[in-house]
Amino acid sequence: MCLEIRKTCRCGSRNAQFHMRDNILSQEVIAELYCPECSGSVTMDPETMINDNGWIIEYDMDLARFLVVSKLMMAPEEVCPEYIFDSGYATWQEMYPGEQQDVLEERQEIMALLKKDPGRYLQEISRWNIARIERLKTDGWRKAQAA
Repeated sequence: MCLEIRKTCRCGSRNAQFHMRDNILSQEVIAELYCPECSGSVTMDPETMINDNGWIIEYDMDLARFLVVSKLMMAPEEVCPEYIFDSGYATWQEMYPGEQQDVLEERQEIMALLKKDPGRYLQEISRWNIARIERLKTDGWRKAQAA
């Protein structure tokens, strides 16, 4: 079972849903979230923060190191914001915040094919998904880079 949490950004205008892989870390590890609107006034600290396309996640690195070292038996110096995010221990639930809503809107036309032409539907949904991942990579989303 994996823990999902929602966090509101510092300015209060946007929310993001997080995935906490294998429940290694607790939700308190995510100290602060800054959306693209409120991240402009933040001084980026690479020791505690990660920037993903204008969204900044600030981690409580003391707590994160304690939990990762005690549960995964890793060396403390290996635990950094990039490791936490890219390994999925405290990362977006989706490829990026808001993806689920965007995907629903984008797929509506293709979904209409499901009843009319199932074969074409499979081709189009596959083509759409490949193009979407490539677009997300081009846009610079971290999770898409690993896809």
